[in-house]
Amino acid sequence: MKTPIRAVLALAAILALSGCQKAADAAFGQKVRAYLLEHPEVIEEAVQKLQEKKVAEAANLAKAGMVKHRKALEQDPRDFVANPNGKITVVEFFDYRCGYCKSSAPEILQIIRENPDVRFVFKEFPIFGGESALAAEVSLSPAGKAQGLALHKSFMAEKALDAAAIDRHLAALGINPAQARAAGQSAAVQKHIADTRELAQSLGIEGTPAFIVGDRMVPGADMPALRAAIAAAKAGDIKRAS
Repeated sequence: MKTPIRAVLALAAILALSGCQKAADAAFGQKVRAYLLEHPEVIEEAVQKLQEKKVAEAANLAKAGMVKHRKALEQDPRDFVANPNGKITVVEFFDYRCGYCKSSAPEILQIIRENPDVRFVFKEFPIFGGESALAAEVSLSPAGKAQGLALHKSFMAEKALDAAAIDRHLAALGINPAQARAAGQSAAVQKHIADTRELAQSLGIEGTPAFIVGDRMVPGADMPALRAAIAAAKAGDIKRAS
């Protein structure tokens, strides 16, 4: 009969309180090693439990952060917002060179078109640096923000978004690339990006895309989960933390 993990841990505690500590430790170590070699599934179970604990801790951290930073998440006047008069708010942290962000972008645009009652807040989170940062900077320039979804759509549709492609898309929308680059280097835009990065870190967000709907976070390009969260919010099943 397989010895339960709790029994193994209990034995460890008993030995730790007994005399002849070094001898006991050595004997216990041999018993544990023999047991694990005979039952390697215990290691897998322990790793799974640890992962579940980490996920739960991350979820609690994120939920607390959503409450604390609700205004910064949903009401930062510096962010570009689609459907600004909507009653339900979705926040997306994204990077223009993130493959998963690109794959989800068409459905994001569809959600925005089909749901005028959903405010969609775009958080520029350029985790890949380089051209990602450049794309975020020009998008947050006054001229870039004026083009809003059109610029977002064109950047997301570009598979290889390098500096030349960025300038090409800006010009196609009537934006002077040099002026947009200069505006993107302003202290205001740089602070905006830095503030968004700090906000993401406070929520435990390390990758993109990441969506927030009320008090629920949807990590990754999980569009069914995002649509379900929006539907739940509309039904009143997701509380809006305040």
